[in-house]
Amino acid sequence: MSTVAPAPSAAATVVPLASRQDGRYPRPQLLRPDWVDLSGPWDFRHDDEDTGLDAAWPAGLPAPRTITVPFPPESEASGVAEPGFHPVVWYSRTIGRAELAAAGHGAGRPRLLLHFGAVDHRAQVWIDGRFVGEHEGGHTPFTFDVTALLVDAPDGATEHVLVVRAEDDPHDVTQPRGKQDWHEEAHAIWYRRTTGIWQPVWLEAVPTTAIDALRWTPTSPAATALTVRFRGRVPAGARLRVALRFDERDEDLGTTEWDATASRPTLDVTVPVARQRNGQAEDELTWSPETPRLVDAVLTLVDASGSVLDVVASYLGMRSVGVGGGRFLLNRQPYPVRSVLDQAFWPESHLAAPHPLAHRQEVELIKSLGFNAARMHQKIEDPRFLYWADRLGLMVWGEAPAAYEFSPTAVRRFTAEWTAAVERDASHPAIVTWVPFNESWGIQHVVSDPAQQAYARALVDLTRALDPSRPVIGNDGWEQQDTDVVTIHDYEGDGAVLAGTYADDAARARALEGLAPSGHPQFVGGAVDRGQPVMLTEFGGVRYQASGHRTEGWGYTAATDGDDWVARITALYDGVRASSFLAGSCWTQLTDTMQETNGLVHADRSPKVPIEQIRRAVTGA
Repeated sequence: MSTVAPAPSAAATVVPLASRQDGRYPRPQLLRPDWVDLSGPWDFRHDDEDTGLDAAWPAGLPAPRTITVPFPPESEASGVAEPGFHPVVWYSRTIGRAELAAAGHGAGRPRLLLHFGAVDHRAQVWIDGRFVGEHEGGHTPFTFDVTALLVDAPDGATEHVLVVRAEDDPHDVTQPRGKQDWHEEAHAIWYRRTTGIWQPVWLEAVPTTAIDALRWTPTSPAATALTVRFRGRVPAGARLRVALRFDERDEDLGTTEWDATASRPTLDVTVPVARQRNGQAEDELTWSPETPRLVDAVLTLVDASGSVLDVVASYLGMRSVGVGGGRFLLNRQPYPVRSVLDQAFWPESHLAAPHPLAHRQEVELIKSLGFNAARMHQKIEDPRFLYWADRLGLMVWGEAPAAYEFSPTAVRRFTAEWTAAVERDASHPAIVTWVPFNESWGIQHVVSDPAQQAYARALVDLTRALDPSRPVIGNDGWEQQDTDVVTIHDYEGDGAVLAGTYADDAARARALEGLAPSGHPQFVGGAVDRGQPVMLTEFGGVRYQASGHRTEGWGYTAATDGDDWVARITALYDGVRASSFLAGSCWTQLTDTMQETNGLVHADRSPKVPIEQIRRAVTGA
């Protein structure tokens, strides 16, 4: 399967349009021309008694049924549709010579990598009964070099059996699980579980010395920092060449080279953007929701003789984010954040998107409703969604799925998964802030427990250490210590009351000095207001169901009909717009989700009233 234009040879003079692809490629900021999507029909078995290891299932599954990967077995899209408690599941499929060739395997790319986008929660992998490796963390990717098993297999087999075992204990609240319910039936604000494989599995061939990962961090309008990690030994005399191009103006932005020999195993460099040296053309290249301009990049690793060792395509966005003067800053200018809470849950496929195009459709829907940002709630989102947010112009709040227990195990698991998520997604210009905690989930006694306070502070500082280029929200909603934005959750249903609560500086002082609207302290651990921006990051939640949709459901307040619903949304937004100090807001929520019927659109993404009416209510225009 080929999804991007072939990369150039060392002698090529035209840089390909690296940032443009159809949205299927699972790793959008490090592209190669050939890969094989292993999604589709697999063999499948539940293992409720956990006997598969002893029964030799790693060699192949007995009496399997069929599942469609990457849809979780709880979902209708998987073909299994069994949402009950099944803590252990198994998958199996064959890999043949044709797939190895399609992945690009050959003399120039002898190594074969098996990639998993996400498997919830713990995965173990075998090929032909030989153990490959394991990974813990249900929302982050992992990769195995399977060359020895698929190519150098001693028996010379032309077809191989890939087996995956996944553990996802529904009662283990030390696992980062987000909105996945630990009850058998979905209740309150929690939803059906997503077990096992729920993002793409894919095969890719790479050179012996390969570009393994990269990270872009714009440092000024004229330059960007770049970190490149290599796989395999980098030979003496090797050089890394980076060519930048601005597709929108058909403009070459310069090519720079560095000695890569000293990389062990990473190379850190600063890449100049030639046209930006005097800064006078800065706005022509800047990324924002209104102008989502992307810079294409081709990275070529050559040896001492100039022969190409590896070449990959990527992209970046030239933008900065921060806080100052009580405002959120985008490209050093105050920028009002108008966000919506997105659970990114589909009725037919749960946390997995029903098809790759759904990611683009979600971004387009959010923008059509008048929003410039989305808070991905309790979910580390698929990179393919972030690709469309980058390309189409949607700011994203990167949030972690919470564990529900505070314990050494929960701390270890959450810290590892959050670290992996930040490292994976830090190059996306769309992501403008990090949110490791929400409403004290996993730190329920942070008000009084010094250990939980230390943990919350440590996660904020760890996030800043991993990525100092973005603001960090310490604990979204209430009970905040060290946070770059003070966030408030307020589900007041009367717009006039909301307007009074957040009217002016005196109202700001009242809102922050005591209890949040939830009844929780706004600050804990001796923290006080330091003049940070204040945002209303959850409000609204008005329930309404159009004719032909379920009549029961849950919301914070309820509308009687479509006109009443639009009037309530408008009044609440008028209250926010009347504030002299709120730096942004986040409406709850984008879609109806299972028993929650307080979305702006139905669960199938159809609008409850004409989109123009919702947009006018949201934007005031």
